[in-house]
Parts: sequence; C-alpha cells; structure tokens
Amino acid sequence: MIRLVGVEKTLGGQQVLRGVTLSIPAGKLTTIIGPSGEGKSVLLKHMIGLMKPDRGEVWVGNEEISRLRGEALNTVRKRFSMLFQGAALFDSLTVTDNIAFPLREKLHLPEDEVSRRVGERLEQVGLAGMGHKFPAELSGGMKKRAGLARALVMEPEIILFDEPTTGLDPLMAHTIHELISSAQKRFGFTAVMVSHEIPEVFLISDWVAMLKSGRIAAMAPSAEFINTADPEVREFIGVGAAAQRAV
Repeated sequence: MIRLVGVEKTLGGQQVLRGVTLSIPAGKLTTIIGPSGEGKSVLLKHMIGLMKPDRGEVWVGNEEISRLRGEALNTVRKRFSMLFQGAALFDSLTVTDNIAFPLREKLHLPEDEVSRRVGERLEQVGLAGMGHKFPAELSGGMKKRAGLARALVMEPEIILFDEPTTGLDPLMAHTIHELISSAQKRFGFTAVMVSHEIPEVFLISDWVAMLKSGRIAAMAPSAEFINTADPEVREFIGVGAAAQRAV
C-alpha cells in the first residue's frame, strides 16, 4: 500500500532520514519503533505528503506522491486519516461536531447520514452519549477515543497513528491499543503506527519495523521480529520492555 524508496530528509541542518526503504503491507497493522528523536513522526509525514523528501520516492499504491501538488496531492490524501499525538480536536466544537467535521467539509453529506455515522463511531470507541461534551471536559483517554472516532468516520483506506498513547497511563494505553487493533481488523484498513509501547505493540501488530540512525534497521512479522533482529535491535527491545515493566 505504501512504499518508500531511498528517502532522505534533512531538518535544521541535521540529516534525519538517511535513505529509508520501507514497504507497508496492505490491510495490516504495521508499527514503527525506535529511539526518540530518530524521525519516526517525520517518516509518517512523508507517507501522507505533509513533507517532501530531499531525495527518494514515496509511493501510495501506484502513485508516486513526492512530486504531486495541489488537487492531485489532495486526491491521494483523501485515502488517509491520521490520529495525532494530542488528538488535534477543535476546542470550540463538541465531540460530535469534531467527528462530523470531515464529513461536512469534504463529503457534504445530509445531516441524517452525518448523525448516523458519528453515532456509530462514538459507540465503537466507547463514547456513546458523550457527543455533547467539549474537549476541555474530556480526560486524556477520552480525547484519544474521540480522535480515533474522527479518523474512522471517513472510512479511509489508510490510517496513520502518531504515538497514539502518549501521556496515558498503562491501562488506558492498553485500551487505546485494543481499540485500534479491533478497528483495523473490523474495517480492514492499512494502519501504520509509531509507538514506544514495547512489548505491547508486538501483541497487536502484524508487522514491526525499527527506525535507527535514519534507516530501517529491521522489519519482520511481529511474531518473528525478535528472532530476526540483530543484537542492537534486541537490546533496544529489551530495554524498552524492562522500562515498561518498571512503570
């Protein structure tokens, strides 16, 4: 579904991506792990065309998007939704209106259809009856759920998740992961998630890739990843798992 070939990117004089080559399987949940500051979020932004590579190619299906502009790029982006770290809700809108926003702005659906879709998504993420609330009235976990509902409401082919459990306690992080996993299985969209939640991501992901020193250091099916990784990658996974157990 998504393919990066030799992608390089320099930001603020520092080379962040050093020739990333990566293929994201269609209809699966792929999680990208790695040390902080390695450019995982930058990688996601290249996939959706929010950033352009200095060198290399970014393919979405049969379309090479790094050279697209204007309406051609917007057409590709319609295949995507994205859940940001902070959920990126509009403070002045209710939860219902936040979730309905892309339906009204992009699809111009009748209000009865908007209400139906929003109601379904609220129920699916455990926020039934909460649509009248404003973001300031929600807990961190509820904001993430609302953001997930908005990402799902357009029924996209691809959803990108940029550290969706940042700032949550372990129990709520587990709940959000389970919601993402169950939604992906139910709707069959291609999912790419950036996460630090080791080892839990291995339980919900189909594939895991590790970004290290600006390159993909390892990628394998989740169940096989630990056995195929080199010693440095194994050490990182071990450190991450130990830190999570300590919490």
